[in-house]
Formats: sequence, structure tokens, C-alpha cells
Amino acid sequence: MVGSVKIGITGMPNAGKTYALQKVIDMLEAEERNVGGMITEPIMSEGRRLGFWVMDWQTKVRKVLASPEISSKVKVGRYGVDLEALEQVGVNAIRSATEEADVIVVDEVGKMEMESETFVEAVKDALDSDKPVILTLHKKSRNPLLQDIRRRDDVRILEVTPVNRNLLPYKIVGLLKGEWER
Repeated sequence: MVGSVKIGITGMPNAGKTYALQKVIDMLEAEERNVGGMITEPIMSEGRRLGFWVMDWQTKVRKVLASPEISSKVKVGRYGVDLEALEQVGVNAIRSATEEADVIVVDEVGKMEMESETFVEAVKDALDSDKPVILTLHKKSRNPLLQDIRRRDDVRILEVTPVNRNLLPYKIVGLLKGEWER
């Protein structure tokens, strides 16, 4: 097993997993670290969530990942999931980051994303790399990939709550700095 820091950010829906991850990314980029990978963002209109984008953090290319308007065999709640968008944008972003970035981010390892075998393989490859990886993880899923991630000796799971979400990014960056200063 490779010795690089791997961090899973978990928490209840709307606890601030993506918020904490974005703050970590901002802090790392302020220190001129090359961050790459996949981010999911809600598609909002008038305060309502209409679906989700999948975005390549480095290129900022994004596509609609999930929406009630998407006709798909894969459904999560009221959303149809576009696995092709996930693979074209998200999987390619993870693979590119595994090759080129200083830090790999994956937001999120959740129900929608785990429907893609290609996504699952890209996440496993990132975790097996010698680079730091920060993932946001669905809290309650029993999916085999999530169970494998939680069982890994080299992954530290941190739970974000509304109370600690402003401080957690500093802890994560501290863990990464500890690795870089070894």
C-alpha cells in the first residue's frame, strides 16, 4: 500500500462536504499546489435544486450529470443520471489528475457515480496512486466501493458537521502539509 495521505470527507446531506472540499482546494491552490479531479455541483434556480453538474476541476468543463429531464435507466430519486457525462467529464478528470496533479479530488463517491464501473475503477486507481486523494463520501451507503474505501488502512475518514465545517479544511490541509514536510 502506498504511503500517501488519503482523506474521505463524510457527513449527512447538506452538512457541508462539498463546501469543506472547496475550501481545501482554495487553500491548496493559494499555496500553488496543482489540484485536479472531479467536482459535482447542484444546478440551482430560484433556491431550488434542479439537478447536478459534473465538472473537471482543472479544465472547468462541465456537463449535466443528473436532472429530472434526463431519460435514463439509472435513476436516483427523481433524477435521471447521465453516465456518459460522468465518464466523459468526471472519469477523465480523475484519470488526468492521477497523472498530472499534486492532489486528486473526487466529489462525490455517491449513489449516482457508483453506477459507472469506469468511475469505480478510476477512483480505485486514484487511491492506489502515490498522490494525496481527498474524496467526499456518501455517509450511509453500503456500496462495495464505499465499504472498501472505509476499510482501507491508508484512508482517514473525517466527518463534517455544520459545527466543524469551517475548521475541518484547516485540519485536512494540515494533514497534507505533514505529509509534504516528511
